Amino acid sequence: MPISSSKNLKEVAAVFFKLGCFAFGGPAAHIAMMEQEVVSKRQWMTRPHFLDLIGATNLIPGPNSTEMTMHCGHERAGKKGLVVAGLSFILPAVVITGLLAFVYVRYGSLPQVAPFIQGIQPAVLAIIAAAILKLGKKAVKTWELGIIGVFVLAAALLGINEVVALLLGGVVGFFYFFLKNTLKRPPHAQFAPFFIYFVSAEVLAKLSTLKIFLTFLKVGSILYGSGYVLFAYLDAELVTAGYLTRPELIEAIGIGQFTPGPVLSTATFIGYQLGGFWGAVAATAGIFTPSFLFVWILNPWVPRMRRSSLFGYFLDSVNVAAVAVMLAVLYIMAVETLIDWRAMVILAISAILVFRFQKVSVVWVIVVGAVLGYLLQYL
Repeated sequence: MPISSSKNLKEVAAVFFKLGCFAFGGPAAHIAMMEQEVVSKRQWMTRPHFLDLIGATNLIPGPNSTEMTMHCGHERAGKKGLVVAGLSFILPAVVITGLLAFVYVRYGSLPQVAPFIQGIQPAVLAIIAAAILKLGKKAVKTWELGIIGVFVLAAALLGINEVVALLLGGVVGFFYFFLKNTLKRPPHAQFAPFFIYFVSAEVLAKLSTLKIFLTFLKVGSILYGSGYVLFAYLDAELVTAGYLTRPELIEAIGIGQFTPGPVLSTATFIGYQLGGFWGAVAATAGIFTPSFLFVWILNPWVPRMRRSSLFGYFLDSVNVAAVAVMLAVLYIMAVETLIDWRAMVILAISAILVFRFQKVSVVWVIVVGAVLGYLLQYL
């Protein structure tokens, strides 16, 4: 049972604030960093339970990596830990994005950070690869799960939406293992109630601070998939309605990509464009609030799902599907990132740090990658 002691809460805050400052590369990279910090280094939970949380998180709306921080915080320090972990992880990205929004609105330009990002990207590949290797060993428990993983990997590489691929993997595995074991032991399932709410802001006549909050609350409540899916949601909510131009939206998404932490910090940037400081606060609160509620509802059910034979089949299949999707993301990122010898060199050095010197923190791997990216641009 997690204990929300002052010491544990401070530990949770320190771990996830650090990750929030250095977590580049998207959800797959964030989860890989969490695995090293929470499972390998601090042993807050077992790797199988970490996998269960990943699988369960993929079934609810919201930013997966941010929701995983909340699950990890809950495991260490209870409900207070859930809130502290989420806020600590989000805060650095929100502050950095807010400052960039201020600079952009006031001066019409942003600082040049491309060389550093180009160095960070290959380093992230090594971190993700290490996590996939460790999680994959736990997820592929049987040859049947291995086959499910291969099919989900193929589906993801063929362009099928990652959420659809995950759910298909879970459903196929559920029915296969249910039919295989139904004659041996009839399962007794426990079903968790699941609610998704929709909030509409059309009743307001103008784009007030309240409407900004409600608009982003709706997006946060129904957002499935990677941060790139956010583009489509915001395009429909803001560009089509005439509140934002598409070039402005593309620039905002770009800001979310090269700042650390969750890409949903893009909401802070857009909120500032639409309504200044309080618009940024409203957008940030709106898009992240549903995640706290969903995780708070879901977390107690994960152990019950694991104890249930019926849900256990589904969870095992979703877990191996999640690892397969991470592998597909790694492949796509590698194709887009490893375009010259500089990226290859940074990847090789990062892989040595991650696989040979396993006690080296992922934070230092990121820092080394960024420095190398800056230095190698002159060669």
